[in-house]
Amino acid sequence: MSDSPLEFITYIWSSYATLNLKPTIPQNPSLFLIFPLCPPFSLSLSLSQARITRTDALKMPKLTIPLTSLHLRKLLRCCCSTHSNSLLPYRSYFPPPPPPPQPPRRQYPFSSVTTDGHYRSIQALFLRSFSSQTGPADNKTKPVEENPEEKLVAESLSSELLKDPDSEPLPLPQRLDLSFSHIILTPSLLLTTLNISPDAGRSVLDFLKWAKSRPDFQPTDEVYSYFVAFLGRRKDFKATHEVLVNGSGIAGSKSLEALVDRLVRAGRPTQTVALFERMENDYGFLRNMDSLKLIVSSLCERGYASYAEKMVKSLSSEFFPDEYICDVLIKGWCVHGEVDEAKRLAGEMYRGGFEIGTLAYNAILDCICQLCRKKDPFRLQPEVENVLIEMERNGVPRNVETFNVLITNLCKIRKTDDAMKLFYRMGEWGCYPNESTFLVLTKSLYHAARLEEGDEMIDRMKSAGYGDALDKKAYYEFLKILCGIERIDHAMSVFAKMKEDGCKPGIKTYDLLMGKLCTYGRVDKANALYKEAESSGIAVEPKEYKVDPRFVKRKPTAVKKEKKRETLPEKMARKRRRLKKLRLSFVKKPKRMMRRAY
Repeated sequence: MSDSPLEFITYIWSSYATLNLKPTIPQNPSLFLIFPLCPPFSLSLSLSQARITRTDALKMPKLTIPLTSLHLRKLLRCCCSTHSNSLLPYRSYFPPPPPPPQPPRRQYPFSSVTTDGHYRSIQALFLRSFSSQTGPADNKTKPVEENPEEKLVAESLSSELLKDPDSEPLPLPQRLDLSFSHIILTPSLLLTTLNISPDAGRSVLDFLKWAKSRPDFQPTDEVYSYFVAFLGRRKDFKATHEVLVNGSGIAGSKSLEALVDRLVRAGRPTQTVALFERMENDYGFLRNMDSLKLIVSSLCERGYASYAEKMVKSLSSEFFPDEYICDVLIKGWCVHGEVDEAKRLAGEMYRGGFEIGTLAYNAILDCICQLCRKKDPFRLQPEVENVLIEMERNGVPRNVETFNVLITNLCKIRKTDDAMKLFYRMGEWGCYPNESTFLVLTKSLYHAARLEEGDEMIDRMKSAGYGDALDKKAYYEFLKILCGIERIDHAMSVFAKMKEDGCKPGIKTYDLLMGKLCTYGRVDKANALYKEAESSGIAVEPKEYKVDPRFVKRKPTAVKKEKKRETLPEKMARKRRRLKKLRLSFVKKPKRMMRRAY
């Protein structure tokens, strides 16, 4: 094919004539030629490059072999990729508009006749080139947090992945070659595509093969971990095995971590333990201490401590366990409240010469506190003292997490005073509160309606350098507690403080406050909040909120006087009045205006 744009347009035009199609020609065809089969794409030709009139176009010869729409798209893409002086390569942007003496270019809107993914991807690829011609000032005034072009391309790829392969004439790799050969694949693009395609199934295997076949893309360990996590989320571990076998030598620690995590989440601890024995031969993963720690910690995190303990004991001659593995095993027994097994394992480790660290004792302490809260809260203090005494006897120091465990459990049983005393005594053991300590105490103080102390705790948290932890989620929890104890005025003051700190409220925050204000019958303030959210660009849906009957303004109703039973004196007085009226009724009354005659 020739590199000349005029010859290419002639060739395409003859193809249209062969197919008996009628392309639309604008009034000034020298500026733009819009191809109906490719609506999102337009070719810009100057007057010196091509000048085609309607008469010349109809005189062009017809081809004897008709071309399909796929062929035309392929030809159009090949023309864009040629290195000619008239058209730039498809990966670069179009040149800026011509000098001022030339008439301004007419920009035709993209066609919306079809919703195929190929057209959306081409539009996404060239959208920035069109909008960037307005000048450099637009780029400064519009900071982009996420790449909208990448998102559109990911949506187009997702639409191809979600299509039924039986209803398509071409397999997925060929369809992707025809439609997306012009895009540049990146790990973030692949991850976005997988995240928005949860129902793609095994089509992602062909997607990975197509990505690997691209000359400008090299798969990495991170890319393989994305596909392993996607297939493991669907519990399709046969496909996961196929991905890792094909990626042997490239897949590494990230892929192993994704595989172990998905196996444990799927409730398959036996396969997870067996993976350690065969992963070096099957997938090329290193069978070392780090891999063992990864598998043991994943099993213990989900409560499969028995499998992890058997695995560690069976491999103790090859990989001698260290303090971290011992602490993780004890913590794994405490996940489901099996404190007796945790103490049994701790005793065995002490007798074997192992040292139990603060992490293990914190897990035991938390497990005991949870059991006491469920069964007998009055036993919490003596049981905790026994564990703390054992820690001191064995020379295990306390850390901030130890105090966080105690303070959190005390606050959960509404012993805020004891938690505050423990908070003030943290310095005696050389420990200082962190963001978790401040947040737990602030919420507990608000629960106890100690509003001023809660505000002081927030100020103390900021002065301690943990102001960054006061994010949207933390403030929402504060507001939820204050609205729950019917302190709506203080909740509004905390909401104002939230905005002063530069924390932007979200939909849930506005919805919570508007609902509570409407419950109290303060509709004007609720409407003000709604307008504020609208002006901030937060899409809060208007709903119907129930008003508390206590705060409903009702019209005063006339109270009917009930007929009371008369007493005897009242009854006799009424009778006397009635008799008097009857006696006087028989007396002849003098006529009015009548004078005596003398």
